[in-house]
Amino acid sequence: MSAQVIDGRACARALKESLSADVSCLREDGAAVGLATVLVGDDYGSAAYERRLRRLADATGVPYQPHALPAGTSQDELIALVEVLNDDPTVAGVLILRPLPAHIDEAAVFQAIDPRKDIEAVHPENAGLLALGVPRFVPSTAASVFHLLDTWLDLAGEDRADFYHRSLIVVVGRSNNVGKPAISLGYERQATVESIDEWADRTTGIGRHTRRADVLIVAAGKAGLIKAEHVSEQAVVIDVGINPRTGADGRVHMVGDVDYASVAPRVRAITPVPGGVGPVTDVWLMRNTVRAARLLTGRPAMGGALALPQPTDSLLEAS
Repeated sequence: MSAQVIDGRACARALKESLSADVSCLREDGAAVGLATVLVGDDYGSAAYERRLRRLADATGVPYQPHALPAGTSQDELIALVEVLNDDPTVAGVLILRPLPAHIDEAAVFQAIDPRKDIEAVHPENAGLLALGVPRFVPSTAASVFHLLDTWLDLAGEDRADFYHRSLIVVVGRSNNVGKPAISLGYERQATVESIDEWADRTTGIGRHTRRADVLIVAAGKAGLIKAEHVSEQAVVIDVGINPRTGADGRVHMVGDVDYASVAPRVRAITPVPGGVGPVTDVWLMRNTVRAARLLTGRPAMGGALALPQPTDSLLEAS
């Protein structure tokens, strides 16, 4: 069996075309579509993400404000910056890059963000709306997971509703920004959803749960956690993991939470790392920024999301 590889880069390119057009229209209409990011410290993954967003903002015409603060920045200083961004009329979306230094109360910082500019739905108001099934914003990584799944279903000729109604989705990882929102999105599609984390690996054995999955979403932050013996042959595997590793050549590269080499030959479809969920997540964050700009200015929110391009066969390739 050879898995279909779900090409996130091709999917992101298709999304970016519609995004750029919408940004152009909004800016011509006088709407502020600015994105502000805040990085505290020098976490490698967060810094890499910020650089990608900077390039994407330039490519799509989104005005971009990066704020880099030293690791010793106090909580009060960080919240003061957030309040400035809340009041800045040129900023539509505010993103606090994680992880924050240990001395900062993450929840207090997130609560300080204007909920209308909280494009990753970390403010309690937005997290609650998502849990209730009426989100103002859907966190970009979880949204990208299900966009890739929906795209794959369309290309595979599967009826989305039928597939989700009869499927068990197993989510590995319970983070506030990926695992928990993914659970909510699975519920929204009326799938059966099971949530596990690293404790299953230490106690009952993770394979006891993951081998039953029709869809396996892995966001545990542990490189190579899922191997061939942990999956079924008909599974669709979405790898959210981004783990920096230093190769033999001394260069840092990213690997997923799934052992791709052993899993890909066994399953029905899989996302690679890099080139899977990550590129779509970057574009989705910009889409959320555009949605924030529409909401802030009272413009139509286009049914809760931007118009999506039709999928094409180029989004799939053989492993």
